[in-house]
Amino acid sequence: MQNERTKTMVTLAMIAALAYLLMWAIRIPVFAMPPLKYEPKDVAITIAGFIFGPVSAFLVSLVVSLVEMVTVSETGWIGAVMNLVSTCSFACTAAFLYKKNHTLKGAIIALVSGIVGMVIVMLLWNYILTPIYMGYPRDAVVALLPTVFLPFNLLKGVLNAAFIMLLYKPLVITLRKAGLVSPSTTVTQEGGSHKISPGVLLISAALIITCILIILALTGKI
Repeated sequence: MQNERTKTMVTLAMIAALAYLLMWAIRIPVFAMPPLKYEPKDVAITIAGFIFGPVSAFLVSLVVSLVEMVTVSETGWIGAVMNLVSTCSFACTAAFLYKKNHTLKGAIIALVSGIVGMVIVMLLWNYILTPIYMGYPRDAVVALLPTVFLPFNLLKGVLNAAFIMLLYKPLVITLRKAGLVSPSTTVTQEGGSHKISPGVLLISAALIITCILIILALTGKI
Protein backbone atom coordinates (compact mmCIF):
# COMPACT_ATOMS: atom_id res chain seq x y z
CA MET A 1 0.00 0.00 0.00
CA GLN A 2 2.78 2.43 0.94
CA ASN A 3 4.57 1.60 -2.30
CA GLU A 4 1.41 2.39 -4.30
CA ARG A 5 1.02 5.72 -2.52
CA THR A 6 4.63 6.58 -3.24
CA LYS A 7 4.22 5.75 -6.92
CA THR A 8 1.06 7.85 -7.06
CA MET A 9 2.81 10.83 -5.46
CA VAL A 10 5.75 10.50 -7.84
CA THR A 11 3.44 10.31 -10.85
CA LEU A 12 1.40 13.31 -9.72
CA ALA A 13 4.61 15.29 -9.13
CA MET A 14 5.77 14.43 -12.65
CA ILE A 15 2.42 15.48 -14.14
CA ALA A 16 2.47 18.72 -12.12
CA ALA A 17 5.95 19.47 -13.46
CA LEU A 18 4.74 18.71 -16.98
CA ALA A 19 1.71 21.00 -16.53
CA TYR A 20 3.95 23.83 -15.32
CA LEU A 21 6.33 23.29 -18.23
CA LEU A 22 3.44 23.40 -20.70
CA MET A 23 2.18 26.63 -19.12
CA TRP A 24 5.66 28.18 -19.23
CA ALA A 25 6.60 27.07 -22.74
CA ILE A 26 3.32 27.34 -24.65
CA ARG A 27 1.34 30.57 -24.39
CA ILE A 28 -0.75 31.23 -27.48
CA PRO A 29 -2.35 34.71 -27.64
CA VAL A 30 -6.06 34.56 -28.44
CA PHE A 31 -7.28 38.05 -27.50
CA ALA A 32 -5.18 41.19 -27.13
CA MET A 33 -7.54 43.14 -24.88
CA PRO A 34 -7.94 41.82 -22.33
CA PRO A 35 -4.78 39.76 -22.87
CA LEU A 36 -5.94 36.16 -22.90
CA LYS A 37 -3.65 33.28 -23.85
CA TYR A 38 -4.20 29.57 -24.30
CA GLU A 39 -1.94 27.39 -22.13
CA PRO A 40 -2.26 23.57 -22.39
CA LYS A 41 -1.53 22.89 -18.71
CA ASP A 42 -5.15 21.78 -18.17
CA VAL A 43 -4.50 18.85 -20.51
CA ALA A 44 -1.91 17.34 -18.15
CA ILE A 45 -3.97 18.15 -15.05
CA THR A 46 -7.12 16.56 -16.46
CA ILE A 47 -5.21 13.45 -17.45
CA ALA A 48 -4.03 13.22 -13.83
CA GLY A 49 -7.68 13.41 -12.81
CA PHE A 50 -8.68 10.72 -15.30
CA ILE A 51 -6.03 8.41 -13.87
CA PHE A 52 -6.28 9.13 -10.14
CA GLY A 53 -9.59 10.96 -9.66
CA PRO A 54 -10.87 14.53 -9.22
CA VAL A 55 -9.11 15.15 -5.89
CA SER A 56 -5.76 14.52 -7.57
CA ALA A 57 -6.70 16.93 -10.35
CA PHE A 58 -7.47 19.58 -7.73
CA LEU A 59 -4.19 19.03 -5.86
CA VAL A 60 -2.10 19.21 -9.04
CA SER A 61 -3.98 22.32 -10.12
CA LEU A 62 -3.41 23.95 -6.74
CA VAL A 63 0.34 23.25 -6.82
CA VAL A 64 0.73 24.49 -10.39
CA SER A 65 -1.31 27.65 -9.72
CA LEU A 66 0.76 28.51 -6.65
CA VAL A 67 4.08 27.89 -8.40
CA GLU A 68 2.90 29.92 -11.38
CA MET A 69 1.89 32.78 -9.05
CA VAL A 70 5.38 33.07 -7.51
CA THR A 71 7.35 32.57 -10.74
CA VAL A 72 5.80 33.97 -13.93
CA SER A 73 2.40 35.42 -13.08
CA GLU A 74 1.83 39.17 -13.15
CA THR A 75 -1.64 39.03 -11.58
CA GLY A 76 -0.76 37.88 -8.06
CA TRP A 77 -3.10 35.91 -5.86
CA ILE A 78 -6.20 36.90 -7.82
CA GLY A 79 -4.67 35.45 -10.97
CA ALA A 80 -3.83 32.29 -9.04
CA VAL A 81 -7.43 32.01 -7.86
CA MET A 82 -8.72 32.51 -11.40
CA ASN A 83 -6.31 29.88 -12.72
CA LEU A 84 -7.37 27.43 -10.02
CA VAL A 85 -11.09 28.01 -10.60
CA SER A 86 -10.71 27.71 -14.38
CA THR A 87 -8.70 24.51 -14.26
CA CYS A 88 -10.78 22.84 -11.57
CA SER A 89 -14.10 23.69 -13.21
CA PHE A 90 -12.88 21.79 -16.27
CA ALA A 91 -10.54 19.11 -14.93
CA CYS A 92 -12.35 18.15 -11.73
CA THR A 93 -15.75 18.04 -13.43
CA ALA A 94 -14.42 15.84 -16.23
CA ALA A 95 -12.48 13.59 -13.84
CA PHE A 96 -15.48 13.16 -11.52
CA LEU A 97 -17.77 12.08 -14.35
CA TYR A 98 -15.17 9.89 -16.05
CA LYS A 99 -14.61 8.07 -12.75
CA LYS A 100 -18.23 6.90 -12.96
CA ASN A 101 -18.01 5.65 -16.57
CA HIS A 102 -14.63 4.45 -17.86
CA THR A 103 -15.59 4.19 -21.53
CA LEU A 104 -15.05 6.26 -24.65
CA LYS A 105 -18.63 7.52 -24.37
CA GLY A 106 -18.03 8.31 -20.71
CA ALA A 107 -14.87 10.26 -21.57
CA ILE A 108 -16.68 12.30 -24.21
CA ILE A 109 -19.56 13.10 -21.85
CA ALA A 110 -17.08 14.00 -19.11
CA LEU A 111 -15.05 16.32 -21.35
CA VAL A 112 -18.11 18.03 -22.82
CA SER A 113 -19.43 18.55 -19.29
CA GLY A 114 -16.05 19.97 -18.29
CA ILE A 115 -16.20 22.46 -21.17
CA VAL A 116 -19.73 23.56 -20.26
CA GLY A 117 -18.85 23.80 -16.58
CA MET A 118 -15.73 25.89 -17.24
CA VAL A 119 -17.53 28.27 -19.61
CA ILE A 120 -20.34 28.91 -17.13
CA VAL A 121 -18.09 29.20 -14.07
CA MET A 122 -15.62 31.51 -15.78
CA LEU A 123 -18.35 33.83 -17.06
CA LEU A 124 -19.42 34.26 -13.44
CA TRP A 125 -15.91 34.64 -12.02
CA ASN A 126 -14.82 37.04 -14.76
CA TYR A 127 -17.86 39.16 -13.96
CA ILE A 128 -16.88 39.18 -10.27
CA LEU A 129 -13.07 39.45 -10.31
CA THR A 130 -11.96 40.92 -13.65
CA PRO A 131 -12.93 44.49 -12.66
CA ILE A 132 -10.80 44.09 -9.52
CA TYR A 133 -7.54 42.71 -10.87
CA MET A 134 -7.58 44.18 -14.38
CA GLY A 135 -9.09 47.54 -13.51
CA TYR A 136 -11.89 47.27 -16.06
CA PRO A 137 -15.24 48.97 -15.29
CA ARG A 138 -17.87 46.33 -14.59
CA ASP A 139 -20.00 47.57 -17.49
CA ALA A 140 -17.06 46.98 -19.82
CA VAL A 141 -16.58 43.49 -18.41
CA VAL A 142 -20.28 42.70 -18.96
CA ALA A 143 -19.87 43.71 -22.60
CA LEU A 144 -16.84 41.44 -22.92
CA LEU A 145 -18.52 38.35 -21.46
CA PRO A 146 -20.25 37.17 -24.69
CA THR A 147 -17.68 38.58 -27.12
CA VAL A 148 -14.37 37.67 -25.44
CA PHE A 149 -14.61 35.52 -22.33
CA LEU A 150 -17.22 33.07 -23.65
CA PRO A 151 -15.45 32.31 -26.97
CA PHE A 152 -12.06 32.18 -25.24
CA ASN A 153 -13.13 29.61 -22.67
CA LEU A 154 -15.03 27.63 -25.30
CA LEU A 155 -11.95 27.49 -27.54
CA LYS A 156 -9.79 26.61 -24.54
CA GLY A 157 -12.12 23.81 -23.47
CA VAL A 158 -12.42 22.29 -26.94
CA LEU A 159 -8.64 22.34 -27.44
CA ASN A 160 -8.12 20.77 -24.02
CA ALA A 161 -10.64 18.02 -24.77
CA ALA A 162 -9.16 17.24 -28.18
CA PHE A 163 -5.60 17.01 -26.85
CA ILE A 164 -6.75 14.83 -23.94
CA MET A 165 -8.46 12.38 -26.30
CA LEU A 166 -5.22 12.13 -28.29
CA LEU A 167 -2.79 11.91 -25.38
CA TYR A 168 -4.55 10.11 -22.53
CA LYS A 169 -4.32 6.56 -23.81
CA PRO A 170 -0.63 6.71 -24.90
CA LEU A 171 0.32 8.37 -21.61
CA VAL A 172 -1.48 5.79 -19.47
CA ILE A 173 0.14 2.95 -21.41
CA THR A 174 3.57 4.58 -20.96
CA LEU A 175 3.00 5.01 -17.22
CA ARG A 176 1.85 1.39 -16.96
CA LYS A 177 5.04 0.17 -18.63
CA ALA A 178 7.07 2.31 -16.24
CA GLY A 179 5.20 0.73 -13.31
CA LEU A 180 3.85 4.10 -12.12
CA VAL A 181 0.14 3.29 -12.48
CA SER A 182 -1.86 0.14 -11.88
CA PRO A 183 -2.26 -2.24 -14.84
CA SER A 184 -6.01 -2.05 -14.24
CA THR A 185 -6.15 1.67 -15.06
CA THR A 186 -8.75 2.08 -17.80
CA VAL A 187 -8.18 4.15 -20.91
CA THR A 188 -10.68 6.13 -22.93
CA GLN A 189 -10.85 3.87 -25.95
CA GLU A 190 -12.37 0.47 -25.38
CA GLY A 191 -10.25 -2.51 -26.24
CA GLY A 192 -6.69 -3.48 -25.61
CA SER A 193 -5.05 -1.90 -28.65
CA HIS A 194 -2.24 0.53 -27.98
CA LYS A 195 -3.38 2.62 -30.95
CA ILE A 196 -5.87 5.48 -30.84
CA SER A 197 -9.01 4.62 -32.78
CA PRO A 198 -9.23 6.31 -36.23
CA GLY A 199 -12.49 8.04 -35.29
CA VAL A 200 -11.00 9.62 -32.17
CA LEU A 201 -7.89 10.62 -34.10
CA LEU A 202 -9.82 12.26 -36.93
CA ILE A 203 -12.31 14.10 -34.74
CA SER A 204 -9.63 15.33 -32.35
CA ALA A 205 -7.41 16.49 -35.20
CA ALA A 206 -10.33 18.27 -36.87
CA LEU A 207 -11.21 20.07 -33.62
CA ILE A 208 -7.60 21.15 -33.04
CA ILE A 209 -7.20 22.43 -36.61
CA THR A 210 -10.52 24.28 -36.43
CA CYS A 211 -9.61 25.94 -33.14
CA ILE A 212 -6.19 26.93 -34.44
CA LEU A 213 -7.74 28.52 -37.53
CA ILE A 214 -10.21 30.42 -35.35
CA ILE A 215 -7.37 31.67 -33.13
CA LEU A 216 -5.38 32.77 -36.20
CA ALA A 217 -8.45 34.62 -37.46
CA LEU A 218 -9.04 36.30 -34.10
CA THR A 219 -5.42 37.45 -33.92
CA GLY A 220 -5.47 38.73 -37.51
CA LYS A 221 -2.94 36.20 -38.77
CA ILE A 222 -5.25 34.98 -41.56
